[in-house]
Amino acid sequence: MALDKAFTEIPGTTVFDAEQSRKGYWLNQFCMSLMKAENRARFKADERLYLDEWKMSEEQKQAVLARDLNRCIELGGNIYFLAKIGATDGKSFQQMAGSMTGMTEHEYRDMMIKGGRKIEGNRRIGEDGDAQRPRKDA
Repeated sequence: MALDKAFTEIPGTTVFDAEQSRKGYWLNQFCMSLMKAENRARFKADERLYLDEWKMSEEQKQAVLARDLNRCIELGGNIYFLAKIGATDGKSFQQMAGSMTGMTEHEYRDMMIKGGRKIEGNRRIGEDGDAQRPRKDA
């Protein structure tokens, strides 16, 4: 049963806690399997066939196939394990992070060099920042 967690109100953030860990166990195990060259080769030869060997949900499999890393995180993926997918695809962590923000690799790099995202309006849902969804209790 999910607990009421204050950190769920951090916009655009999924905290990898015990609940997320349980939800993403098989997704993360799949990712770790990609550390072995023979598994990377099998995955690249037939991604769906290889994914079907894992006890992942269909949603998790579809997120992997689409390389939707934000969705993988929502479904319990840990970014450090998900990085194995990017490495298998020949992508750097910077390229992956850029894709997760809707930026190009260069836009993401430049943003990070300048200090990252601005904190104003992005600390808590309901602060009336640019990308805030309205609170249910407002």
